[in-house]
Amino acid sequence: MTGSSPASTDVSAWLDAARTMAADAGKILLNRYGGPCRIERKGVVDLVTEADRASEACLLGALRERFPEHSVLAEESAGTEWKVLADARIGAEAPLWLIDPLDGTTNFAHGFPWFCVSIGVAVKGEVLAGVVHDPLRGETFEAAKGSGARFNGAPVSVSSVGSLDESLLVTGFAYDIRTNPETNLDAFARFALRCQGIRRTGSAALDLCSVAAGRVDGFWELRLKPWDTAAGWLIVREAGGRVTDGQGDSFHLTAPVIVASNALIHGEMIETLRSR
Repeated sequence: MTGSSPASTDVSAWLDAARTMAADAGKILLNRYGGPCRIERKGVVDLVTEADRASEACLLGALRERFPEHSVLAEESAGTEWKVLADARIGAEAPLWLIDPLDGTTNFAHGFPWFCVSIGVAVKGEVLAGVVHDPLRGETFEAAKGSGARFNGAPVSVSSVGSLDESLLVTGFAYDIRTNPETNLDAFARFALRCQGIRRTGSAALDLCSVAAGRVDGFWELRLKPWDTAAGWLIVREAGGRVTDGQGDSFHLTAPVIVASNALIHGEMIETLRSR
């Protein structure tokens, strides 16, 4: 594959594998949801559970068996040096699997029913296949580049809401909210005064899929990791939406801000983020 673009058959095989792997990992999460759960802290408000680790072990084992020559960037095994790993692997020729084994860990740990498995596959920084699976609802969002987005096998598309004033938005807050002066609270206040409503759910991958499915009209967040955004980024784009950084420029996997929308309200979202 070195020096050439992946064939459509490769991308199709990656998407099929991601779908199966996400379903298998989702079963692990379901089996542990609501029961006793050992919780560790990676930070003051950044949790990891045994379910995260079990789900990731399942996914990594499947990848080693199916695609041993591919690279992986997974949340729990990336560690504190994730940025170094990301910079090295995102631009490489080998396909890179970006895995969040449990997006919405805090929700899961508290028994709040909003979490998922997120899997994206990128080559040289371009996401070509992505799957987000919500095991509680049995909802699976997926996309392959150039083939549209699907929800449980059926085509899905973004909303047709044309103004920020009529829109429902969703956002989140970074784990370092207590220590980083860029908290997103100021932007939250500005958007709250301009849109119909804002939701804060605790799973960026599902938030992006909500944009793709037209359940919400826009999403923004600061300091997400590549495994948070990879699959959802592609799914929004393939559903007819737009994804950029906080300045309205092209989004990339290590961008400090992500803005996703139905495209119609994107300009107003960027304007709101820029205003102070």
